[in-house]
Amino acid sequence: MTYIRITKRFCFEMAHALARYDGLCRNIHGHSYHLEVTVKGAVLDDKNSPKNGMVMDFGELKQIVQETVISKIDHALLLNADSDPALIETLQSHFDKILLLDYQPTTENMLVDFARRIAEKLPVHVALCSLRMSETDTSCAEWHEYDNNEL
Repeated sequence: MTYIRITKRFCFEMAHALARYDGLCRNIHGHSYHLEVTVKGAVLDDKNSPKNGMVMDFGELKQIVQETVISKIDHALLLNADSDPALIETLQSHFDKILLLDYQPTTENMLVDFARRIAEKLPVHVALCSLRMSETDTSCAEWHEYDNNEL
């Protein structure tokens, strides 16, 4: 049986602020994020299947990532729920897509969250291998399955 990894790339816009951070990122700011999702599985060897020769249809992977991650965070403001309550109230009175998280919205923490969401929706014959997300042209974080065996 042959195992192959396939990768789908996504782009989205998102803002965040890091509560109690001691640098510039404590201020609300946005990024153009680039997310790469890599899965692995056996290549289907069934001449009667329309998916013959595939690990997974790229369209199916796109749909899973769109539904579990991108549609929720694209053009949203992500804040730690422990942020200043007055700030949260003011922002919520002016803007619609504000997500309060139980974690600090760093790229690293978002990848942990995204990995869990995506892995839960993958077909049983496909495993999440890695996620790589860039928040700037020079800064990225990566999540790898072999470093995180809890999924």
